[in-house]
Amino acid sequence: MSSENFEQVSRWYVVHTLPNHEQRADSNLRAWHLETFAPKIKARRVNPFNGVSTYVTRPLFPRYIFARFNINTLLHKVRFTRGVSNVVGFGGDPAPVDDAIIEMMQLQVGEDECIKIGETLKYGDRVMIKAGPLKNFFGIFERDVDQSERVRLLLTAINYQGHLEIEREYLEKVS
Repeated sequence: MSSENFEQVSRWYVVHTLPNHEQRADSNLRAWHLETFAPKIKARRVNPFNGVSTYVTRPLFPRYIFARFNINTLLHKVRFTRGVSNVVGFGGDPAPVDDAIIEMMQLQVGEDECIKIGETLKYGDRVMIKAGPLKNFFGIFERDVDQSERVRLLLTAINYQGHLEIEREYLEKVS
């Protein structure tokens, strides 16, 4: 591919947003008909007063999103889009991100539009509880519970088997 043709290709770039403006920048860039990717994760938040935990969706990379565009024709437009602070680069030039990196992250996005971090558990996987009163107990993973981070497993102890629902973060897959 000649350098002339290379300059006409759309590439992925990291867009630095204003504080708490990831969604706004993403929406505005999509209004320019740009392909964007703003990865999110679910984070558990515990109410300090009553101990009740809830899940909130947060950016995987706070103040950063990804946008695919032709740098020669759209850089100025992207830089001056509402919610955008700048395009990340080195030496004054925006640095492209390899397509494979974006594709790898996009493959980790689940039905809830959040990236799954950590090991994927399948029915029958042997797990160990790594925290709490049942620490170091073993069990067999059965299934995820609803749309939460809780899972159901078959607890196996000496002369006892019982079902248990527990937070996913307390489990570790055993090989």
